[in-house]
Amino acid sequence: MAERHETHRPHRTFEDLVAEGASVPTEGWDFSWFEGRATEARPSWGYATSMAERLGRASAVLDIQTGGGEVLDFALAKAPKRPSLAAATEGWPPNVAKATALLRPRGVAVVAAPEDAPLPFADGAFDLVVSRHPVRPQWEEIARVLQPGGTYFAQHVGPGSVFELVEHFLGPQPDEVRGGRHPERERAEAEAAGLDVVELRAERLRMEFHDIGAVVHFLRKVVWMVPGFTVEAYEPQLRSLHRRIQDEGPFVAHSTRHLFDARRPGTPGPDQARTTR
Repeated sequence: MAERHETHRPHRTFEDLVAEGASVPTEGWDFSWFEGRATEARPSWGYATSMAERLGRASAVLDIQTGGGEVLDFALAKAPKRPSLAAATEGWPPNVAKATALLRPRGVAVVAAPEDAPLPFADGAFDLVVSRHPVRPQWEEIARVLQPGGTYFAQHVGPGSVFELVEHFLGPQPDEVRGGRHPERERAEAEAAGLDVVELRAERLRMEFHDIGAVVHFLRKVVWMVPGFTVEAYEPQLRSLHRRIQDEGPFVAHSTRHLFDARRPGTPGPDQARTTR
């Protein structure tokens, strides 16, 4: 989301704001539409910029669940040197098309692959695997496609992320739902798949929604927050939240993010590229 904002225009009606939020295309991971309407603090580690530095030292790179390709495109543009081989996977057809159009000029092969399917690549094909906000990391597949000595460098969504908003629509969630995506649980899963976790960092970050149109667009775009969300199904909750924003100001929530730097043990063979470490 945008990092700066302006105050929303109070004379706009609930119906106008909701209609606008419901009409904006949701393809890709470009959040520029939220400028002036919602904000989200960024993690201190600067994932896309850090990825660019890693790309400059890699030979063969895979970006898992690339979305519209925006993050990989940014990182490749900033990388001091481009990898010889770059590929990306994506499962949602509109995003596949968008990512292909964006990344093809940079020499990236975008492969349509469901998020829960085995990765369509050979064992040990990559010395760097990256991902920003995968729905669920497939640790055994990540370990399989990494070369010995290769690195998985990714930013994940953490537990209870934006649950102030989720629970406004769905009500209180059980502990097992709130604790999903916990970084220590994911660390254990990564280690069980044979990876060494070199670094794991986590942060909780402030978000603000300045009008109900931004809420509608966010829930349409980040579909796992309120599964099956539609304006019609959740109109009472939307109206109450609209009144709350009008009376009290921006609705505040908190996202959680964690950074994974994990390595497949071993030493690359003479025919394999240098690792990203």
